[in-house]
Amino acid sequence: MEPVLLVAGGSGVVPLMSMIRHYKAAGSSVPLRLLYSSRSQKDVIYSGELSRLGASNGKLEIFCTFTQQIPPGWTGYSRLIDVQMLREVAGPLGRNARAYVCGPTLMVEAVANGLLLVGLVPDQIRTERFGPTGTS
Repeated sequence: MEPVLLVAGGSGVVPLMSMIRHYKAAGSSVPLRLLYSSRSQKDVIYSGELSRLGASNGKLEIFCTFTQQIPPGWTGYSRLIDVQMLREVAGPLGRNARAYVCGPTLMVEAVANGLLLVGLVPDQIRTERFGPTGTS
């Protein structure tokens, strides 16, 4: 089975969390990485559970980036997801990784395009978007 990259923006982590829970319950040893973008630390959904899951399985790695409020002492990512960040997080998984991206439309489009630049092909990338449905 191929390594897996999950990329979430805000509440886009909710559907990806079911994949992480299944991964954990199945006792999978396939490398899995989550890259989760939030405005601030207080906006991280499932914060405690993600911390526990990341600490309990060496094949599951969790990366966060904060885009608006950086926690004191934070040494991780502190910007919007970009190609360089995708290279750093997805690169170690190799070019045969499967990617699942969920979040706001603009983020999903940027990440999907970035993953193509990193070397994944369209068949390896699955996306789910959300955002405004129309104008009033």
